[in-house]
Amino acid sequence: MVWKLDEELWFPNPRWGEDDGLVAIGGDLSAERLVLAYSNGFFPWYAFQMEREPHWYCPLNRYVIFPAEIHISHSMRQLLKQQRYEVTVNQDFCGVIHGCSVAQRRNEESGAWLGPDIIEAFTRLHQLGYAASVEVWDGPRLVGGLYGVTLRHAFFGESMFSLVPNASKLALIHLSRAMEQIGGRFIDCQFETPLFKSMGGRFITYDEYMRLLK
Repeated sequence: MVWKLDEELWFPNPRWGEDDGLVAIGGDLSAERLVLAYSNGFFPWYAFQMEREPHWYCPLNRYVIFPAEIHISHSMRQLLKQQRYEVTVNQDFCGVIHGCSVAQRRNEESGAWLGPDIIEAFTRLHQLGYAASVEVWDGPRLVGGLYGVTLRHAFFGESMFSLVPNASKLALIHLSRAMEQIGGRFIDCQFETPLFKSMGGRFITYDEYMRLLK
């Protein structure tokens, strides 16, 4: 079942949603609704060129990386030792989110989801302290990074990009190390990908996810 949201701030029980994790359609991308969504395991994901309303997903099998469990390959350890790239946090959120939107010409694909409305909404979250970015620099040039929502000792990854090999992996390693230092509990990857799997990601249940989150 897929629920239709209205102007009220609420989300249905995700166990009533579709098998692919789609639970609700509608509502808006206000900061208040986004904070409520992430507090309950929901995130917006929809093709902005085809859909006019946000689609809200909450998969019951959650793919996460625990900071202490991140796998760093030998080649990545060598790259870290070289210190070729500088990695920063929250130095260019706008650059990262725009980089994520256009890297590999993603914005031209029919299923592109990181459009103007999402960019505006998450930039507003960043200004309010609920979203963060990790940047990878080659000198003055931004060559990669990632961004996501920060809430309750968790990081909810939204997107990442690389203009040079392994830049997004460097950002993820830096994020994991930073989270481990401050007691961060997990990085929500939303979906399994070969990259996340290679770096130590694994599935947990929604119940375990919410127990860790709350």
